[in-house]
Amino acid sequence: MSLGAAMFRATAGPWSLLGPRSAVSLSRMKSVAVAEPEGYRPREEINKRSHIKLKPQKQICKPVLEHFDERYGQELGELWDKVREVLLLPSNWQYAVLVNKFSQCVTFERYLQSRGYYNFLSDVLLLTQHSLRCYISNVQCRFPRLQHCTERLKDYYLLNAASLVPVLALDVQDGERVLDLCAAPGGKSLAILQYATPGFFLCNEYNVLRHQRLKQTLGSFVPEDLRNVISVTDLDGRHIGPQYPQMYNKVLVDTPCSNDRSWLFSSDVLQASMRITERPKLPVLQGQLLRSALEALRPGGTVVYSTCTLSRAENDDVVASVLNSYDNVQAVDLTGLARSLAHNFTFAEGVQYGQLIVPEQGRFWGPMYVSKLLKLR
Repeated sequence: MSLGAAMFRATAGPWSLLGPRSAVSLSRMKSVAVAEPEGYRPREEINKRSHIKLKPQKQICKPVLEHFDERYGQELGELWDKVREVLLLPSNWQYAVLVNKFSQCVTFERYLQSRGYYNFLSDVLLLTQHSLRCYISNVQCRFPRLQHCTERLKDYYLLNAASLVPVLALDVQDGERVLDLCAAPGGKSLAILQYATPGFFLCNEYNVLRHQRLKQTLGSFVPEDLRNVISVTDLDGRHIGPQYPQMYNKVLVDTPCSNDRSWLFSSDVLQASMRITERPKLPVLQGQLLRSALEALRPGGTVVYSTCTLSRAENDDVVASVLNSYDNVQAVDLTGLARSLAHNFTFAEGVQYGQLIVPEQGRFWGPMYVSKLLKLR
């Protein structure tokens, strides 16, 4: 089975949710475990020592590294050397803490601040959108992931801070109809719900295992009184646009891609070699998904296309190909958004149709490519 087909293979049957600052060098960074704050009682999962033990060092997949060296060395030049240095040190990767406004855990947020975390969005968003709060730190911390709990909503979600840039670019407004075409594992869907309250929100994921994870994620973070505006489906994203044309004000296409961070540490060398062989087919799938998103979009609406790869073929080239197919779609300039985030993110130069966040020492976020398209009529 091809890589694209394998990533999208799923069973049928939609499921619905019921009911209505300064950078620091790697060599100087400290690694600390998160201790229980005074006056704050995190749930039992946080206190399990197994959740904060250091994991065994990941092993670099040589075929993938050789492939990236050849491809990205040509495309990025000296920039690849800087990015490569960060990507090959997973022990120094960091995760941002997206606070769940629905859990109303004020004490936890104060604890984050006491540990040196700061909300990097406070100077980016308007006051009306400060409910989207994501904390990062200049000190590397091993923050525990929360296990699924049916008794209460989770307080936070860990993610790469760059993953929020597509959400910021999408700029959902209250009451809009929104489609997240490739929604698993659910971090961007959660961020959209922190940002605004859609009138209707379709979260779609075709892959069967990722679809289950998406359902669990939303169930762990979203209160029952908001679930009546959310529908979770497992449809083929390539068909949603033709089947439901001009239904949505905003569409996010966080497309399947050659995830650079993940591929570099593939444990199965044979699988990694197959991925490299199948990689040229990915832009075809990505273009199909982006065209489907544009078909599902109402005139005057916007699509945000994003990947977590450095690959030009999967980023600008896909957008360029789609733009050449439409006379009523144009790219939106994201320079202003990039400028507002420049204190915490590094943006690559020479990107024509969007912005590319690249990791470097002291700024570990990315890779993340973001392009925004406006449908004129």
